[in-house]
Amino acid sequence: MTDTLADSRISSRMFAESVPVVVEDVRRRPAAERNELLADPGFGRYFSDSMFVARWQAGRGWYDARLTAYAPLQIDPATAALHYAQSIFEGLKAYAQPDGSVATFRPETNAARFARGAKRLAMPPVPEEAFVAAVDALVNADREWVPTGPDQTLYIRPYQLASEPFLGVRPAHEYLFLVIASPAGAYFPRGVHPVSVYLSEDYIRAAPGGTGDVKCAGNYAASLLAQEQAIEAGCDQVVWLDAVEKRYVEEMGGMNLFFVLGEGADAEVVTPELTGTLLPGITRESLITVAREMGHRVTERRFSVDEWRAGVADGTVTETFACGTAAVITPVGEVKARTGDFTVGDGKPGPLTMRLREHLLDIQHGRVADTHGWLHKVA
Repeated sequence: MTDTLADSRISSRMFAESVPVVVEDVRRRPAAERNELLADPGFGRYFSDSMFVARWQAGRGWYDARLTAYAPLQIDPATAALHYAQSIFEGLKAYAQPDGSVATFRPETNAARFARGAKRLAMPPVPEEAFVAAVDALVNADREWVPTGPDQTLYIRPYQLASEPFLGVRPAHEYLFLVIASPAGAYFPRGVHPVSVYLSEDYIRAAPGGTGDVKCAGNYAASLLAQEQAIEAGCDQVVWLDAVEKRYVEEMGGMNLFFVLGEGADAEVVTPELTGTLLPGITRESLITVAREMGHRVTERRFSVDEWRAGVADGTVTETFACGTAAVITPVGEVKARTGDFTVGDGKPGPLTMRLREHLLDIQHGRVADTHGWLHKVA
């Protein structure tokens, strides 16, 4: 573990240097009601009792950090984020551990990515240690909301938005940083099933020099029409191609993609390289490490639709999967495109896909040793 419980409790009382966390009384839901929700939480439907809030103002910096009751925000109709989309977010999870404790997975990496995203959108970055302290404070306060069912978790959503009421196109002078939490059920409660994907040839997710490598709200709004197009084509998800040539595979929805070349111990794992248009996924980075430890060669490079299609046809590409915080790993079974459809392997989850998924889940839930110090003990 990268932190002790005592250290976590101390740090959770401070947000940033000279900014103490005010802990307010929170009316908590009765245990029976909470347990009923945790029995079938789904994803993003219910929220825990508390939330973390801090404010930033030009000339003042961060201030008014507090752990308070989860409640609606009261904002001015001219709030800058509503008009100019200065808004970023992160997603990470808290996991119940076999010894009864709770740990988050690599929160310091989320903190670093959040800070990079803020800088890209001309927002004041939350200090990385303050980000982790805020997450710790919320998880500590809402410990009872961490579900303990198979592969269930507490999903944590830190986000930052421009809160200044001003209708001018410039970086805002006031911001809110918040952390909320939502219990999440197992992503595949009835077993892992491959998804079907649609190659987007009409729309792009990100272009060089844009915001593809940060988690800003506008990226996701711009993806919704292509996702609807995929659904109309009978697919579960959309696959994005590069903006310049529309030849190279980039991401699946909001998830990073991997391709398995060959089989068995000699199988190679290929994932699109980070060119500035792809999100540097924390699950992606973790899986690269795990796959290499398993003895597989992992290559980060451009991977074209033509190579994918030809590789599936001649048996070179044996598996394809996507990865992200919510699902960890999602196998890809069928690909649809205007230039013709194809099926990856036998259309079922591949053996390496499942080995990687199970191993990373075992690390996150404390079922195997965490040799990398990825788990951050909180409660």
